[in-house]
Amino acid sequence: MVANWLAELDGRRIAVEVPATSANLGAGYDCLGLALDLTDRIEVEVRSWSRGEIELEIDGEGVGELTEDRDNRFVQSLESTLVTLRGEIPEGVGWRIAMRNRIPLLRGLGSSAAATVAGVVAGNALADGNLAPADMLRMASAIEGHPDNVGAALLGGFVASAAIDGTVEALRFDVPRDLRCVLFIPELRLPTATMRAALPKTVPFDDAATNLARVALGVAGIAGRRTDLLRYLTIDRLHEPYRAKVYPQLPQLVAAAREAGALGACLSGSGSSVIAFTNTVAAVARIEAAFSAVAADTDLPGEATVVTPRNAGARVVHRS
Repeated sequence: MVANWLAELDGRRIAVEVPATSANLGAGYDCLGLALDLTDRIEVEVRSWSRGEIELEIDGEGVGELTEDRDNRFVQSLESTLVTLRGEIPEGVGWRIAMRNRIPLLRGLGSSAAATVAGVVAGNALADGNLAPADMLRMASAIEGHPDNVGAALLGGFVASAAIDGTVEALRFDVPRDLRCVLFIPELRLPTATMRAALPKTVPFDDAATNLARVALGVAGIAGRRTDLLRYLTIDRLHEPYRAKVYPQLPQLVAAAREAGALGACLSGSGSSVIAFTNTVAAVARIEAAFSAVAADTDLPGEATVVTPRNAGARVVHRS
């Protein structure tokens, strides 16, 4: 069976495009995510003659940083998917992987989730699998540890998700076409583990209740194309106040974006990027200027950039 597996797949190539994501979106801690039109493209080729070696070529983010072995998140996800579909990875099989990475690392834009989802989608395509999106979501969430970023990366759009009682549920909505996201992406890197360690073990009841109300309004607002309700969703009381102790420039960046006319602004994922929302061209320029001013005043190198939400999730863009 394993020999047939390798003979069948040897030399096959698959290329996957996967979007960046912004999780939490303020009050939706660990349950909301948004796909962004900033993508990684990863191509993988099966090599039977490489004695298990992995050849990794990177253009863009992660050059000289990402591991060229089976600890690489894309490789982990790829091989885990193939084991699920084919039962075993043949001894000696290797991979040639070419990454064109545009998603910044350790900036709260879902680079790890993108690699995880890309591996699942590529593995499914290599093995001619028929995994449903729900199956791929469950597998990616198990690898990543939570579904907020992977849900948005896999499905695209605005996604509410949760891991409950051993299963993962996700519901997506298209994002209104006129919505734009202004990102401030600092050079500062904030590992997720560090930012989670900043959180308390318990929070005040009133803070939890307030966040629930804001999430309900925010999700209903996106579903009903009421982007003005982002002003409620993007105000958080469960994680941002505590993470600001590690990232003291955060409150100033968020406040400046709101004062510049943003519909809402918040920390993207666990940071360090900050995301602001608008539906007018005039506000885009004001928000960019506001971010740049705070960055200069607080000695926080980085850049402001404008991206659109992406309603398409990860997809196979080439196979041969």
